[in-house]
Amino acid sequence: MATILVVDDEPHIVEVVRAYLARDGHDVATATDGDAALAIARERPLDLIVLDVMLPRRSGFDVLRELRLAGSTTAVIMLTARDDLVDRVAGLEIGADDYVTKPFEPRELVARVSAVLRRTAEAGRTGPPTRSWEVQQFFDLEIDRAAHEVRRGSEVLPLTRAEFDLLAALAADAGLVLTRGQLGDRVFGETFEAYDRTIDSHVKNLRHKLGERPDGAPYVETVRGVGYRGARP
Repeated sequence: MATILVVDDEPHIVEVVRAYLARDGHDVATATDGDAALAIARERPLDLIVLDVMLPRRSGFDVLRELRLAGSTTAVIMLTARDDLVDRVAGLEIGADDYVTKPFEPRELVARVSAVLRRTAEAGRTGPPTRSWEVQQFFDLEIDRAAHEVRRGSEVLPLTRAEFDLLAALAADAGLVLTRGQLGDRVFGETFEAYDRTIDSHVKNLRHKLGERPDGAPYVETVRGVGYRGARP
């Protein structure tokens, strides 16, 4: 059972989503505006937030931005009012984990929630780390799959789950070119829809947070017309 916050200004949508998620065994809190959503997110631990973009007082983008600036890594699925690539990319650039376009089938949303929670659970599994797999040195970065952290010395970099999975995939196959589709399959699995800009947005965010290697070169290299590769140490 996960604790999920559903945020939408349309009461019937909130109730339908709440009912479906509760039927799936989850503990569901609800909010109808951005301020209330932030208050709940700050007061109690959450596993996932279903967050509408168009909200009174404070938009879903603003809510997500404040959460990420505060260091929250809670998984977020954005609800967009139309099939608008700009909205989807904007949410992903801020740090959303997935998105669902309105109108949506409640069972589709529940499936997306399950997939994101499954990725979260897999990322959070702990065990005795081994240098060969659980913890990988990538230039001056330490990628710890057991703790789901990327460290530079004593600093833990504030990566979202998608950004962590993306870096881990590129570092594991450093020097090999991975297409956007291959990266999407590794990061998003069954929920991924092949929009090139989805991966591009995550790579842009990842590069911004990582900065440059000690030698001044990027950790993630672009291979034009194909995809990306992790630099070879």
